[in-house]
Amino acid sequence: MRAFTPTELADRLGSGLLSFPVTHFTRDLAFDEAAYRENIGRLGKYEIAGLFAAGGTGEFFSLTPQEVGTVVRAAVGSAPKGTPILAPAGHGTAQAVEMARDAEAAGADGLLLFPPYLTEASADGLTAHVRAVCESTSLGVVLYSRANAVYTSDTVAAVADTCPNLIGFKDGVGDLEEITRIHSRLGDRLVYIGGLPTAETFALPYLELGVTTYSSAIFNFLPEFALAFYGAVRAGDRTTVRRLLDEVVLPYTTIRDRKAGYAVSIVKAGMDLAGHPAGPVRPPLTDLDDPERELLAHVIEASRTAVV
Repeated sequence: MRAFTPTELADRLGSGLLSFPVTHFTRDLAFDEAAYRENIGRLGKYEIAGLFAAGGTGEFFSLTPQEVGTVVRAAVGSAPKGTPILAPAGHGTAQAVEMARDAEAAGADGLLLFPPYLTEASADGLTAHVRAVCESTSLGVVLYSRANAVYTSDTVAAVADTCPNLIGFKDGVGDLEEITRIHSRLGDRLVYIGGLPTAETFALPYLELGVTTYSSAIFNFLPEFALAFYGAVRAGDRTTVRRLLDEVVLPYTTIRDRKAGYAVSIVKAGMDLAGHPAGPVRPPLTDLDDPERELLAHVIEASRTAVV
């Protein structure tokens, strides 16, 4: 039995920091379930509002549907009591529906609905996609707007009106005007989540638009820093936020931007450097090289003094 109803889950997600744990792989790129379970237990000990298993940072795109189910079950079975676990649903609509049903069977507390695989779609098509998934489960569903599935305020309002278990909107686009329109139209009907990489960079301006939380990849390997940064954002402490951006977050993004796909690779490198190795990334992603790892080590060291 789930610990959270959709309404309760929405309230919980909006109350604190969120994160997407990496998915642990062995050197031969098999899922390392034991290491993953241990890491979920470690992260769940912090004051975190929700963990998204097998999400973008968890390399959802490189996992088979069977592996997604295994990862979700490992997360559900390893998270401390009271830590919400959200599972992914994505690819084509039929596959997303199957994933939604499997996530509910696995005991997940909610879903993150990724864009349909590859193809472009009209607003009507995206509406049908979201409705099909919402109607297939009683879990709370968070809609992820990015890439080939950019949802307008009209589309979000239409699905929110007919899908009571649609509880959240995660923005991966960065269109501030559209976010303003969505929030103005729907108010507290949804929880709004910042989902741009690296989310800390946009956290303060997003807060002004009603986006009370975001998904922190940095939390994977610098949880104390990530929570301190989030606390400064919620307190409106602009001086601290800007200092932490300058000293840690922006140097981090400079490394991230050196190569496509590094938004995930840099997190796994950070895990290793922080003493919590998670193995390599799967192709088509590539790992950081040694000079880049050295640069990241300096960022990690700076983070340890930045929040003292």
